[in-house]
This record gives sequence, C-alpha cells and structure tokens, in this order.
Amino acid sequence: MKKANLLWIDLEMTGLDPEKDRILELAAIATDWSLETVETKAGDRAELTAVVKVSETLMKERMVGEFWEKNAESRDELIKQNTTGKSVKEVEDELLEFIDKYFGSEVILAGNSIHQDRKFIDREWPRVAERLHYRMLDVSAWKVVFEGKWKKKFMKKENHRALDDILGSIDELKWYLGMIKEQK
Repeated sequence: MKKANLLWIDLEMTGLDPEKDRILELAAIATDWSLETVETKAGDRAELTAVVKVSETLMKERMVGEFWEKNAESRDELIKQNTTGKSVKEVEDELLEFIDKYFGSEVILAGNSIHQDRKFIDREWPRVAERLHYRMLDVSAWKVVFEGKWKKKFMKKENHRALDDILGSIDELKWYLGMIKEQK
C-alpha cells in the first residue's frame, strides 16, 4: 500500500485555550502530495473520525459566548454526540493506529490554522505529538497571501464540524494550487 504524505487534521474543541479547553471531535485524512485521499488495496479510504467524551460541566462553562451563539447548531450537535464519546486516551490510540497504517516515519500535519490544533495535540495526545514532524502545512498561510496580494478569496462553508472542515481545507488548498497553475 502506498504511504501517505500529509496527515490532515481538524479538531473541534470547547474553545481555543489549550490549558482550559478540551478536544471534542477529531477528523483525520491521509493524502498524497496530489491531495488525494490514500486508499487501501481493499478500497478503504484513509479517513478517521472520533468523538472525545468531555465533562458536561466543562462544556457548559466553556462553550459560551459570541462564537458559540453564532454556531449554536454545531454546538448543540457536539454536545449531543458527547454521550457517545471515548476517552482521550482511546482516541489517541485510534489516531496512532491510523498513523501506523498510512504513514512511514515522517508525518507532516496539515490543515487550516493547524498551529492551533497542534497546541491541543501536544497537550492532550503527547504520543501523537512525538510522531509529528516539526514542519506543518497550514492552509491559512495560503489564505493570507491570496487575499492580501491578489484579493482572491476561497469561499468555504464554515460549519465547525471536523470532517466537513478538513474536506473543505483540502479543497481550499487545491483551489490555491489551481490558481498558481493558471498564472503560468
């Protein structure tokens, strides 16, 4: 089986403070450099989703404010699915199995504003953090250049659910790369 090049991750958290907030939901996709999802010989796509069980008290304390009011539907879905969640260690174990299955020794993390997700990975999943390369592919850097230099903006649906967000990030990078190709 062909090994993947990029580990695309999106996390939904109770908030953005890695000291106070916790991971609620994970989506991971393994792609090649063409940004195509790796498949096994059996045709299984290299995708992983998981729900992390978080204390209801913490969710009530942290999932408040303007952001969560604007995204009430996503918040309510995340709270509802919490009952089906697994422990943070169980989800870390699943992610490590995923990495072992699809990657060699180099695991480059990719995503939108992935530096923020990396802070949570470092804190909550130290064994995963050890496997990650220090370099990351952050789609938001492309966004800054294209919007700032060329006034070109990719319109991505923001529903704040991990799998949809990571698929959107992959599509966004494909769009930027397509724009570069057009310029040649």
